[in-house]
Order: sequence, then C-alpha cells, then structure tokens
Amino acid sequence: MQAKGACPNQYTLSSVFKCCSLDNNLQLGKEIHAWMLRNGVDADVVLGNSILDLYLKCKVFEYAERLFELMNGGDVVSWNIMIGAYLRAGDVEKSLDMFRKLPYKDVVSWNTIVDGLMQCGYERRALEQLYCMVEYGTEFSAVSFSIALILASSLSLVELGRQLHGMVLKFGFDSDGFVRSSLVEMYCKCARMDKASTILRDVPLDLLKKGNVGVTCKEPKAGIVLWGSMVSGYVWNGKYEDGLKTFRLMVCELVVVNIRTVTTVISACANAGVLEFGRHVHAYIQKIGHRIDAYVGSSLIDMYSKSGSLDDAWMIFRQINEPNIVLWTSMISGCALHGQGRQAIGLFEEMLNQGITPNEVTFLGVLNACSHAGLLEEGCRYFRMMKDAYCINPGVEHCTSMVDLYGRAGNLIETKNFIFENGISHLTSVWKSFLSSCRLHKNVEMGKWVSEMLLQVAPSDPGAYILLSNMCASNHRWDEAARVRSLMHHRGVKKQPGQSWIQLKDQIHTFVMGDRSHPQDKEIYSYMDNLIGRLKEIGYSLDVKLVMQDVEEEQGEVLISHHSEKLAVVFGIINTANMTPIRIIKNLRICTDCHNFIKYASQLLDREIIVRDIHRFHHFKHGSCSCGNYW
Repeated sequence: MQAKGACPNQYTLSSVFKCCSLDNNLQLGKEIHAWMLRNGVDADVVLGNSILDLYLKCKVFEYAERLFELMNGGDVVSWNIMIGAYLRAGDVEKSLDMFRKLPYKDVVSWNTIVDGLMQCGYERRALEQLYCMVEYGTEFSAVSFSIALILASSLSLVELGRQLHGMVLKFGFDSDGFVRSSLVEMYCKCARMDKASTILRDVPLDLLKKGNVGVTCKEPKAGIVLWGSMVSGYVWNGKYEDGLKTFRLMVCELVVVNIRTVTTVISACANAGVLEFGRHVHAYIQKIGHRIDAYVGSSLIDMYSKSGSLDDAWMIFRQINEPNIVLWTSMISGCALHGQGRQAIGLFEEMLNQGITPNEVTFLGVLNACSHAGLLEEGCRYFRMMKDAYCINPGVEHCTSMVDLYGRAGNLIETKNFIFENGISHLTSVWKSFLSSCRLHKNVEMGKWVSEMLLQVAPSDPGAYILLSNMCASNHRWDEAARVRSLMHHRGVKKQPGQSWIQLKDQIHTFVMGDRSHPQDKEIYSYMDNLIGRLKEIGYSLDVKLVMQDVEEEQGEVLISHHSEKLAVVFGIINTANMTPIRIIKNLRICTDCHNFIKYASQLLDREIIVRDIHRFHHFKHGSCSCGNYW
C-alpha cells in the first residue's frame, strides 16, 4: 500500500494493529506505531485502543500505561481494555482500583470485572461486584446473565441462580440459546437436575436435526451445547446411567453430535473418573470417523489419565504424529498424576529437544511430577527455568506445587521462607499443603503454627482442624486433639465425610465409613474381617493412631478397618474376576493405614488395585505402590 503511494487512514491502521495483536507480533506493531509518530499521524480513540490492546496482549505494560496517559483516559473501551489486561495478568488489586476510578461503567465494564475476578479465582469478590452492578442499575445483557449464572454455579448458590433465572424470564432472555445453556449448567452444578431437565424440555431433539426447515444455524448449535451440558451434568452428579442414556439418545436422534459437545462430555468423564463411560464416547468418535486431532486427543489423554488408565493415554499420544504443546502438556500432566516423575521429566526434555516452547501449564505439570515423586533438585531447577529462561511469572498453582515439594522433602524452614518471599501467605492451598507436610514429618510444633496461619486465612476450612487433630492424635497428644475438635465444633465447621466409589459395568457403588446400606454389606464385612486376619499374617497391622478419638486399641481397629476405601476395595474383590484391575475413587487423601492395607492386599491376592484420591493416583501391584510411599 505504501509502495503505491497510498496513505493509510485511521481505519486501515486500526485493522493492521488488530492483526498484529491476533498474531502476537509486537515488533511489527512497534514499527508501525513508530512510523505514525514520525509522520505525525494522530490517533483517534478507536486507533488508540487498537494500539493499547496490542501492547497489553503482548504484556508490554509500561508502553500501554504510557499510551493510556497520553490518551487522557480514552473512552470506556480503553478502560475496559486496561482492566481486562490487569485481570488476565493476575493483578486483581490494580484492576479493581482502575474499575473504581472508571468515570462511567457500561455493561461491558461490569462483565469484564465480574468475569475477570471469577477467572482469577476470586469468586466471592466477583459476587460482591455482581451485587454492586445490580445496585448501580446497569441493565444486564445476555453475556451478563451467562457470566452471573456461571458464577452462581461455581459457588453452588442455587438460590442466586433461581433469582437470576427469574430475571432471565422477566427480561425475555430465556430464548437465548447460550443463556439457556448457562442455566442448565448452573442447575446441574447445584445438583438440581430436575430444574435442568425442565429447561431442556423446551428444546426437543427433533428440532436440532440437520436440515430442519425454519431452524437457524445458531439454534441447533446452542441446542446441542444445551444437551451436551445436560449429559455432563448427569456425570457431575454421579448419575452415569442417565448421562449415558441421554448421550445415546443424542447419537440416535442427531445426524452428528458436535465434536465440542463430545469433548465436553469427555471432560466430565475425566473429572468423575468414569472410565467405561469415557470409552463409550471414544468409540463414538471413532465411529463417526473424526480424526484424533490435538483438541480431541488432549481431552482423551486427560480422560484416560484421570480415569486411571495411563496406558490408554499413552496410546492416544503415540497415535498423533506431530503433537503440539497442548498434547505434550496433557501427557506430562497425566504422568505427574500417576506419580511417574521420571517419565514426565523425560517427556518434558524430549519436548524441549523438539523445539517446542513450554507454557505455564506445561511447567505446572512438570513441577507437580517432581513434587509427587519427591524430586526436589529437579523441581527447583524447572522453577528457575520457568522464570529465567521463559519469563513466565509463577502463578498460585506453581507456588503451591513448590511449597508441596519443599515440604514433602522435609525442608520445612525453606517452605516457610518460600511462602513469605513469594508473597503467597494469603492462599489457603499453600498453608494446607504446608500443614500436610508437617504431619508427614511429625513436626507438631511447626504444624500448630501453620494451622494458626491457615485458620487466619480460612477459619471455616475443615482441613486445618482435621490435619492438626490427626497430627496430635498420631503423637498421642489426645488433650490437644480434643481441644482442636472442640474448637471446630464451637465454630460450626463440619468435616467433609470420606467417600469412595467403584464402577461396575454402568453402575456406581458408593461407600462411606462404616457403611451398612449396601445390599452386599454382610458379605463385604465378613470378607473384610477374614482378609484383615490373613493380611496380619504377612506383616500388616492396623494403624490405630490415625483414629481421631482417644479410644482403646481394639475399638480403634474396628473404626479404622471400616474406612470407605477398604469397603470399596473388598466389594471390588468380591465382584470382579481375578485378573481384572480394581479402580477406586476417593474424595479425600488416602490415609496411611488404608494405603498399607491395599499394598498388602495387592500382594496377598495378586491383584492390581488403582486408587485415585484428591491429589494423585496410587497403582498397587505385588505389594508396592507407584507413589513409593510418598504422597
């Protein structure tokens, strides 16, 4: 254009800067901006916003802040761009400060701050801003309702969700497909499947069939997302048979189910650890002939990894000729989850050798791998590499992983220093990890100090009380354990009950401690008593120190022998063939005694037993565990 002697106008330059922003091409953008300055080209507010967006997308905040000053505040779009950028960078306080100073807040401004705070993990502060938005009198858009409903679902605030539903009906947004999808997801996440199915009845599947006259392309797309959310909702709420039934109905009624819907269902299967359901969905992908690309492949790797079948995850990874960063990251994270620290590091190094640049998620995967495998030196090296070689600022999860790594290695003083040096003392996850390490290394005095810090940050979190009480009980400090339990009761904090579940065919069997509700309970307890007797003969002994009450040893043995994971394992042994792996999911961290019980059971019965607890997988085989007794 310049070679032809034509002078670009404001619109042309704005379009060029948008292209640079999309392509993350900072150098070209700076050259064009310099050309403008040399030639005296004045930028109107639209062009200024395009340049501002480029600098912020490329994380050159000094240039962006200077430009924002020169624009004299620009317009509301300029402020929204700045606020959104600070939120994406994790600078919540600066974004909130700018938002408060914003002279005029439009609906986009409110959407930006609420959604941004939620994405940064500050759901409660996002909720405060949502209430302020209502008080300010800003009229909600369809996007506002979607964000607000996602927020309600993330906090499990079904009453807020119902109020928003009423507003959706009042202002006529109930016909918007994506608002309806957010409503379904909110009710599903709040375990109100009855309400979700009521909304779904207004979108019959036969309207979504390909080629229907009078149906716009937007309607079937939103409808398919809606039905996909319903399937995922059934999986989230443990109604796997209903989920599979609905998915099969979609497959039968629709010509092709949207691949994004399929991957959403795969993701739900991954989070629930439902292997057989996930395999059904994988079979459907193969049946429709969809190529396993990076998008679908990473979802399948994640699903198989989280469902306990790392071999299947490896199979998917090896099928793809040129894996991208997403696939490498998924496989590294899968190895980390299963305690395969050396394999994860090997993959990471192989990826670097192929010239692929790691991102923050990749580093999180490799740091978790080092943490789970106790590889302190390697973890510290990768943490430095992330900051120094790749200029990636550590996030909350990176720092939590390092705290876990230092703590589990027994370097408790280094753990304490790391927390304060990195300014992460406000994070609940950091102190819970530290407290767990204190318990692991039986440092009661440090544990008491850490629990005090944790209770200042999260006084309603039961984890602090349980971990400290267990630590005191393990060291026979019963009076202190009783005081902790009394404080917990006084403050009205309730312990999350331990649950374990196992899937046989299409049915999920759930167990809690001392559960007598299962139809096979007599058979389970009879086999349990007999099995414990046989295990004691080969060296197993019940660890009654883990019982939270100061009770006689015999009573303690009864209490701890009825933990939910033991009941689930015994049920699996009774109901599966000898060579079939037993897969258990536990909602809390597996205790030391149950870990020993399953190790000895795998040795005595020559069974492979796979347990996924809240932190990682444990593969028990021939009397040993993949975690190396380090979890």
